[in-house]
Amino acid sequence: MAVPVFRMSVFVVGFFVGLVLVVGFASSVNFDELYQPSWASDHFLYEGELIKLKLDQSSGAGFQSKSKYMFGKVGIQIKLVEGDSAGTVTAFYMSSEGPNHHEFDFEFLGNTTGEPYSIQTNIYVNGVGNREQRLNLWFDPSKDFHTYSIFWNQRQVVFLVDETPIRAHTNMEHKGIPFPKDQAMGVYSSIWNADDWATQGGRVKTDWSHGPFIATYKNFEIDACECPVSVAAFDNARNCSSSGAKRYWWDEPTLSELNVHQSHQLMWVKANHMIYDYCTDTSRFPTTPAECQHHNHRH
Repeated sequence: MAVPVFRMSVFVVGFFVGLVLVVGFASSVNFDELYQPSWASDHFLYEGELIKLKLDQSSGAGFQSKSKYMFGKVGIQIKLVEGDSAGTVTAFYMSSEGPNHHEFDFEFLGNTTGEPYSIQTNIYVNGVGNREQRLNLWFDPSKDFHTYSIFWNQRQVVFLVDETPIRAHTNMEHKGIPFPKDQAMGVYSSIWNADDWATQGGRVKTDWSHGPFIATYKNFEIDACECPVSVAAFDNARNCSSSGAKRYWWDEPTLSELNVHQSHQLMWVKANHMIYDYCTDTSRFPTTPAECQHHNHRH
């Protein structure tokens, strides 16, 4: 039986204070250790520890992880496109493969100069998405680097910005609602032109005279259970889950839900920065989606 590999780094400690990390080893990783260009490698710029992706009229660019993972935490620091970024989208996401794939999305929607960047999150389960939430950040993400992270275990998926949770998706299989816990997922990022929808509903188009548009990355962190491609999905799920004396940090009981402080942070984000929530969009969903009847309601 193939044994899963673990990449461990210190960035988890800030979010999970006091947790003893029981599996893994500390490593400082660079881009080439974890990732590789997936398209338009000629639109990559390498400047020391920084990786820059360039969008111009000919192409955007993207990269992907060399491995796939099941449970744990991935994080990256991004400085988004400065100035007039209208029409552009920069994405950081996890995804499995196939028509019934799972996916956890951060999408950063550019805007005209002086208008706020929007961040859209979405979750696909068994190939079905349509779970968009949007918020305006409480800082300008084009002025400096900020950390965007996804934490994932068998109980919840949490999206974090600088360790502040902005979304928590809870396992509600007991209510008959599928939860993404059975497919290994790659980690991806890209920049592309999406002026048909990205900015103000597609009303504002990309102004190529302000290009090229650059998204800058550093501090690539993956602290998760690495899944060999030769291992079946069921075995990966079993290998990456705690049982008996085998204990993994992401399965600790304290991580089965947000703690009180994190719940208050999420409530603050929703009250002050959320501008769209599919759960309350009755024009799209005349009947409230089943998971919303729980999610809105605890946090």
